[in-house]
Amino acid sequence: MDIDREHYDIIIIGTGAGGGTVGHELAPTGKKILLLERGEFLPREKDNWNPTEVYQNHRYFTDEKWCDKDGNTFSPQTCYWVGGNTKVYGAALLRLRERDFEEVQHRGGISPAWSLKYSDFAPYYTRAEKLFNVHGKRGEDPTEPSTEADYPYPPVSQEPFMQGIVDKLSEIGFYPFHLPVAIKLNEVDETLSKCIRCDTCDGYPCLVHAKGDADVNCVRPARVYPNLTLMTGARVDKLYTNESGGEVTGVETEINGQKRLFSGDIVVVSCGAINSAALLLRSGNDAHPDGLANSSNQVGRNFMKHLATAIVALQDRPNEANYQKTIGLNDYYWGEPDFPYPMGMVQNTGNVKPHMMPAEAPPLLAPYVKFSPETLLDDLAKHTTGWWLQTEDLPDPNNRVQWKNGKLHLDYTPNNTEARDRLIYRWTSILKAVDRSTKHVVPFGIYPRNYLPLSAVAHQCGTCRFGDDPQTSVLDLNCRTHDIDNLYVVDGSFFPSHAGVNPTLTIVANAIRVAEHLKERLGVGMSAAVGARN
Repeated sequence: MDIDREHYDIIIIGTGAGGGTVGHELAPTGKKILLLERGEFLPREKDNWNPTEVYQNHRYFTDEKWCDKDGNTFSPQTCYWVGGNTKVYGAALLRLRERDFEEVQHRGGISPAWSLKYSDFAPYYTRAEKLFNVHGKRGEDPTEPSTEADYPYPPVSQEPFMQGIVDKLSEIGFYPFHLPVAIKLNEVDETLSKCIRCDTCDGYPCLVHAKGDADVNCVRPARVYPNLTLMTGARVDKLYTNESGGEVTGVETEINGQKRLFSGDIVVVSCGAINSAALLLRSGNDAHPDGLANSSNQVGRNFMKHLATAIVALQDRPNEANYQKTIGLNDYYWGEPDFPYPMGMVQNTGNVKPHMMPAEAPPLLAPYVKFSPETLLDDLAKHTTGWWLQTEDLPDPNNRVQWKNGKLHLDYTPNNTEARDRLIYRWTSILKAVDRSTKHVVPFGIYPRNYLPLSAVAHQCGTCRFGDDPQTSVLDLNCRTHDIDNLYVVDGSFFPSHAGVNPTLTIVANAIRVAEHLKERLGVGMSAAVGARN
């Protein structure tokens, strides 16, 4: 193994929402930083906006295989690029509600309280929204948490078709709101706008770099600092500790087929909740026989990924909106009068394109539409509106990541499903009520079922929960492992519960918070950062 003799103040493993943000925040300190990313920069190519390549051929997802709880292999819908999964995320960035940080009774069980509360995250949420170019409007969503700061950018305007949906929902007593999204859009002066309001926004890479992601917003700006080194194509396989097990002393990395060993004073892991847990588990040694930082036996446990459902409403009239991901609705977030349990969130998907639908869709849907068979997919796409429903799944120690016989195993059984099913039923009824031209509501074509499969792991979190008690948590409140003094985890692993909104903004806010702690630990103040850039 090639031992790198150059020592770093900080090694960050992973460049997604957590690792990319920490790198961005620490780069101005002048500290020597190594940023390791197993992938490369995602190529800018026409296929970025090709629905066949993105949704059917899974061009930008990894080709590795994981195992489910029965030992069957599957292809995870996750990607390894600079910026991590934010390169293909939908860019909906919302704060957890205040009550999400408290213990909440669900129909399917208890969502546990966090040791920190909304007030502890609030200032970092504000910074995260600015860092990721979030567009939104305060005061429209009744469940919105309190804040004195407005969104840094105005809401994305509704096109006429989408505004019609908003108006009809409002007329019957609902509270639709502008979905907060991270895009670089200037609707006052389009000549200054990177975003062009294209019809391939959501789960696509952005060809024009107009999506707020961890690559474009964090890693690239950080690279101008000479004290930060980014190594791509660098897969971290194992962490080594000293004999006592109290300190990470080596980061084993494979680059171009060659093993290299790096050392750093502080090691920050941010590989995504699944891969971060797998890295700790496969790094076990004599001092940590069950995996690093796993004296609590909690590493890999309590995996969550949301109970998500993608559906489309089929209408007689065409949906002419070019950019459709603009509506959010939380009226059922905390339940309804005869079901006093959280049900979850509703939001738009991006535009439904013909080749996002599987081959079996036309015969399945033909009885419900009056279009010619030859052009059925094209006609369907023009007459659809996509919706994304997500319900909180609850932490379960048996839902876990394991590393067995050199393979990653993901054991997951959905829970809290009654709340999910109720939300689907309610929203399907509402769609038909607000638009009489809606003839049918069907599963979103990119998945053959209503419910997203195990392979859909975009909202992964919970495998290294933080807390005060080392017996029941992996990380302390600064996201440092209880067992190892210089090891931190800053992706969605730290979540004790999932909440019902998208997790990315909370991951970014937490990463900013942890970066502030690391500055204190390293003895770096704001004055020390002045002039660090070349």
